[in-house]
Amino acid sequence: MVRRPLGNHHDGPDTLLVTPEKTHTDPVTAETARLASLVTSARYVLWDMDGPMCQLFAGYPAHEIAGELVNKIDQLGMGGLLTEQERSGNDPQAALRAVHERRPGSDLVLELEEWLTRRELKAVGTAMPTPYADPLIRTWSSYGVRFAITTNNAAVAAAAYVESRQLTDCFPYVYGRTPNLDLMKPNPYCLEQAIKAMGAVPSATLMIGDTPTDLEAAQHAGVSFLGYARNEDKERLLKEAGADVIVGSMQQVLSVLPSHP
Repeated sequence: MVRRPLGNHHDGPDTLLVTPEKTHTDPVTAETARLASLVTSARYVLWDMDGPMCQLFAGYPAHEIAGELVNKIDQLGMGGLLTEQERSGNDPQAALRAVHERRPGSDLVLELEEWLTRRELKAVGTAMPTPYADPLIRTWSSYGVRFAITTNNAAVAAAAYVESRQLTDCFPYVYGRTPNLDLMKPNPYCLEQAIKAMGAVPSATLMIGDTPTDLEAAQHAGVSFLGYARNEDKERLLKEAGADVIVGSMQQVLSVLPSHP
């Protein structure tokens, strides 16, 4: 397992919350107070995996997988289903969704979804944990807060990742992509499944995600949302989508946990 060095990796004049280096010394701001309220009121937390927990494709880049998927679609004689933009995209899920839109429920979609699942499982071996995510997960979980994973990646890949980090006990519930791609976020299906399994109350549930589709799914499910943005582009997209609280480092979340459970 490749380990990323810990550290702050997001800063700038438009950062919504204080930077991790200043968290313990600066006076409490309105932004940190909002973050603290969001975090301390959550009894259940739904985690998106790729982003808040790790960079799944750190060692097996998503753009390579996207290219391989397009090649496979071509080899199957179905390349005409994709537009030029879809063929050149960096997100393999985009090409998969495109085929699903034009051949919903087909054997082709099932084959491609299974193919992508195998690539995601391979990517787990070189995934990089998001800085401070592991200690945040362990500490927060020790307070009795219940966790689930709600991801558009395959559930088996998410389960394999948490096992590789020895975090399986923290995530008894893992929900991911199903063969019915209509149920992927922004559809709230996986969030609602997790809420039901945990016996959670939506008003006491928080989702942590890094995309506008995560935010939209949270809104549909009636749960609070905390945005994670590891760069300015991610932050801009979340802000434009209406996210109220965004952090650039998981250390910011760790720092607002109560001193004692």
